[in-house]
Amino acid sequence: MALEVTFSDKTFDNKRRKPEEFSEIALEIRRDIIKSLYLAKSGHSGGTLGTSDIFSVLFFGGVMKYNPKKPDWNERDRFVLSAGHLCPVLYSTLARAGYYSTEELYRLRKYGSRLQGHPGFDMKLPGIESSTGSLGQGISIAVGMAMSDKLVDKNNRRVFALTGDGEVEEGVVWEAAMAAGNYKLDNLCWILDNNDCQIDGRVKDVMSIYPVDKKFEAFRFDVINIDGHNYTEIINAFNKFISNNESKIGKPTVIIAKTIMGKGVSFMEDKYIWHGNPPNEEQAKIALEELM
Repeated sequence: MALEVTFSDKTFDNKRRKPEEFSEIALEIRRDIIKSLYLAKSGHSGGTLGTSDIFSVLFFGGVMKYNPKKPDWNERDRFVLSAGHLCPVLYSTLARAGYYSTEELYRLRKYGSRLQGHPGFDMKLPGIESSTGSLGQGISIAVGMAMSDKLVDKNNRRVFALTGDGEVEEGVVWEAAMAAGNYKLDNLCWILDNNDCQIDGRVKDVMSIYPVDKKFEAFRFDVINIDGHNYTEIINAFNKFISNNESKIGKPTVIIAKTIMGKGVSFMEDKYIWHGNPPNEEQAKIALEELM
């Protein structure tokens, strides 16, 4: 029997939650990812599944200030997905937050769709703050946003950005880190998805970034190492960043989240070959059964 794909219209509000309450949200996001990638027949499975727990807390745990009914609300916090190829997890999250209908998820990577293979600011998709995809450039944009908020406009907005660990092999990433530390951007929260997988192997084998926490410390960051699938640790890390920002400690925060590529789908977990591959019909059926 052919796989019939439907997306529920369930949305979630943005409020403080107990750790155990995030699993339902993360499962919904992971199901969306599998379905949309199967329909698109292209895209990135591994990192999107691996970061779903982080996205569930960031957007639905009272961490970020945003209003899906007023996407351009001047007092909103901003999120930049520097690892733009992970956009299926962001597209699902924004739909579940109420920025647009989940019907749009049927159109991932389709011609004329607002849900392209990398986030496009010019596509007028609510919740997208910047075009990203050229690795290293998104975090540089996020640092620029944080500089503008802190040094020019002097407002209370916060900037969140997520990079992959393979992405920090790019030199421009460390120029951004140098600027963030130099300008004491305590309104910047940098999330590093550390699954040690990139398109053609292990990060430690392709171009080792380790010890990455010591590198960020050298660039004057407050470094928080966590299990990226432990909701308590994720919540505490974001709370620490907010405390840093409110206390004006004069340091940007980096959350180094140890994650598992393909989390939740047994045959994808910790396998770098799923960096840029979608599931076929049989694989999607198995994945969705496991994500029940």
